[in-house]
Amino acid sequence: MMQALMERIMQDGNILNDGVLKVDSFVTHQVDPDLMAAIGQRFAEVFKEYGITKVVTIESSGIVPAIYTAQALQVPMIFARKSKSLTMNEELLTASVYSFTKQVTSTVSISRKFLSKEDKVLIIDDFLANGQAAKGLVELCQQAEAKVLGIGILIEKSFQNGRQLLEEMQLKVVSLARISSLADGKIQFLEGDA
Repeated sequence: MMQALMERIMQDGNILNDGVLKVDSFVTHQVDPDLMAAIGQRFAEVFKEYGITKVVTIESSGIVPAIYTAQALQVPMIFARKSKSLTMNEELLTASVYSFTKQVTSTVSISRKFLSKEDKVLIIDDFLANGQAAKGLVELCQQAEAKVLGIGILIEKSFQNGRQLLEEMQLKVVSLARISSLADGKIQFLEGDA
């Protein structure tokens, strides 16, 4: 667990209902660069012995913690796009991803030229709820025959089934803040992880 992140969630996080935590003042809209640098450093410490060659995330809220993690690991960062740009005319790896917060399914893509079977991947994302974003990123990596060695999550909603889904896929999941409940307007944390 990362104390600085948990304290910030308690201070500035807003519970919209029993399943939705809003952290737009420091993670998902406005970003605290010092906190993100510390998060990136923490993930780099946890995964330093894994031989990571690429950090992969999904746009948009995963980009900032992923870039700081990639910087700390001294490797490139790739983000899966939710829409195809005019310049993406090469062969694409694609997967469908359901967003719990937005309640919409998106097709995400990464250019095949950025991932290969030689890559050892660390996936970074802001939230883990139902696990669909991480699962979609794992599928993209598998299409390239890249090996996913871990998944780093800033905030895990442990009362949802995302961790179970990913662990059933034999993936190492490390969450910096694990929330056991958002019921009755109170944030409760679990112990464990990084």
